[in-house]
Amino acid sequence: MDDHDFYPQKPELIEVKSKGNFALTILSIVIFVMTFLFVFTDEVNFVFHLLIVLLIHELGHFICMKLFGYQNVRMLFIPLMGAFVQGSKEEYSLKQSLIVTAAGPLPGVLIGGVLIFLAADIHQVWMIDLGLLFLLLNMINLVPLDPLDGGQLFKLLIPKNQEMFLLGFAFVSSMFLIGIGWYIDSYVLIAFGFIMGFRVRSFQKQVHLRKEFAEEEIKYKTTYKDLSNRDFSKIKNILLRNSTTLKTYLDSVSEEEAEPLMAGQVNGVLQTPIKRDASPVFKLLTLVLWIIALIGPLLALFFGKEMIRENYGWYLEWLSNR
Repeated sequence: MDDHDFYPQKPELIEVKSKGNFALTILSIVIFVMTFLFVFTDEVNFVFHLLIVLLIHELGHFICMKLFGYQNVRMLFIPLMGAFVQGSKEEYSLKQSLIVTAAGPLPGVLIGGVLIFLAADIHQVWMIDLGLLFLLLNMINLVPLDPLDGGQLFKLLIPKNQEMFLLGFAFVSSMFLIGIGWYIDSYVLIAFGFIMGFRVRSFQKQVHLRKEFAEEEIKYKTTYKDLSNRDFSKIKNILLRNSTTLKTYLDSVSEEEAEPLMAGQVNGVLQTPIKRDASPVFKLLTLVLWIIALIGPLLALFFGKEMIRENYGWYLEWLSNR
C-alpha cells in the first residue's frame, strides 16, 4: 500500500524561473564596481582587474552549465564579496559537475601563470598585477572549504564522511583568518573570519539534521519529485522541531502560503543524488589538476627565487620605489 494512504500528500514545489537574467547580471556588476570604487577610491586599476578575474572565473562555470543543459542559469556579483553562478538540472552527473566546478578556478590559474610568464619579456607591470590577482583569487577558491569551488570538488570526489571534515576545516579556517586579521590589524580578514564562522554553525545544523534523518530512516538523498509523502512529513516535523522561528511564521500565515514555503524548506535540506558516471581515471585527473593548481604556484615561488630575481628584478625594483 502506498504511503499516500497514511500520510498527507506533499505540497507541490513551485520553482521560480527568473526572467531578465542578463539585465540582472549587468545591474549587479554596476553595483559591485560602484561599491568597490566607493571603498577603494584611488584603486581604479585594482577594481578593474578584480572585475576581469571574477568575470572570467564565473564565465567558466556559466558556459559549462549552458553546454550541459542546466536550467535557469544566472550570474550575480555581490558587492565587497565576489560573484557566483546558479543553475539546476533534474538529473546531475558527477562528470559534468566536476567539469562545471573546475571550469572556474583552473582556467584562472592558467591565465595568471601565462600573464606572469609573458611579462618577463614584455616588462608590463599591469600584466604581473593582473596575473598575480588571477593566481591568488583562484588558488584561494580551490581551498577545500564550502562554499568555495575547492569545497565542492572535495564533496564530489569524496562522497563519504565529508561533512565532519568540512566542518572541522571551516572552524580551523575561521579561527586562522580571525587570528591573522587581528595580528595584521585587518578588519576585512576579521570580518571574513566571522562570516566563515557562521558557515561553521550552518554545517553543525546540517550534520545534526541529517543525523536525525538517519535515525528516522528518512531517504533524504533524493529529489523533491521522488520524495515520498512519509519522508516529507517526517522531514517537515524535524524542521519545525528544530526551528521555532519557522514554526511561528507558518502558524501566522494561511495554509495556501505555508504549503509552498514548507515545500521549499524541505527541498533545501535534501541531498540531490548524482549519477556516478566519472571513471577512476577521470577523477584521478581532476584531483591531480586540482592539487597542481592549488600548490603549484607556491612551489614555483619557493624553488624559483633566483629565477624570479633574474627575470622580474625590474618589477621588484618598481615595487620598492612605489
